[in-house]
Amino acid sequence: MKLRIKFAKTGAMRFIGHLDVMRFFQKAIRRADIDIAYSGGYSPHQIMSFAAPPGLGMESLGEYMDIEVNSVPEDAGSGVSQILTDRLNAVMVPGMEILHITRLAEGGKSAMASVIAAAYTVRTEGKNETETDWVGQINEFYSQPSIPVKKKTKKGEREMDLKPSIFSLEAEADGTIHMLVAAGSLCNVKPELVMEAFFRFAGRALSEVSSRVRREDIFTVRKDGEETKLIPLDAEGEEF
Repeated sequence: MKLRIKFAKTGAMRFIGHLDVMRFFQKAIRRADIDIAYSGGYSPHQIMSFAAPPGLGMESLGEYMDIEVNSVPEDAGSGVSQILTDRLNAVMVPGMEILHITRLAEGGKSAMASVIAAAYTVRTEGKNETETDWVGQINEFYSQPSIPVKKKTKKGEREMDLKPSIFSLEAEADGTIHMLVAAGSLCNVKPELVMEAFFRFAGRALSEVSSRVRREDIFTVRKDGEETKLIPLDAEGEEF
């Protein structure tokens, strides 16, 4: 049985790298007495995979990992999801919280393969930022027909039009910026790239502004008749 676990990574835990997060969950799953499946071979390991881990220092309310289990509590009735959530939260540390556990259909895509988009909140800080017309400038920036940028890749820098990869972008008067951008293996846009392009458009340098980024959730697509909708990754599964 495959399970999808949604969790939050906040506070001091945002400075823990992905490999340490993986080791943390390996131990937490054992402590929570979850009957996780192991791979075969001479060096068996827990079957788990993560979806698009955030950059070091970024808070997130929408992290996902898939695990495979051999069995679940039989006496839980229809509340298995909640029992497993409670078991894991009992062994979490401050800054790590299990939000939701769902059961995936057999043959479904992995969390990593499902990622299409990610939502972020950027909070700017500093006295001068209260004097900026964030709403007007963000709207003017996003209304451009194209947003040319240089993106760093493993092969160097390449020019790209950022506009098609920004699905929505808006600001509040206090400098809080909300964005929904492309994510995943085909196209992965970091919020810093969007902010860098915006500040260049506004005639400023990103380094001049103090900001804090939080990932709100990760999304995939679901076809509903002729309509295609973005849904959070945990909506691919079901509570049980």
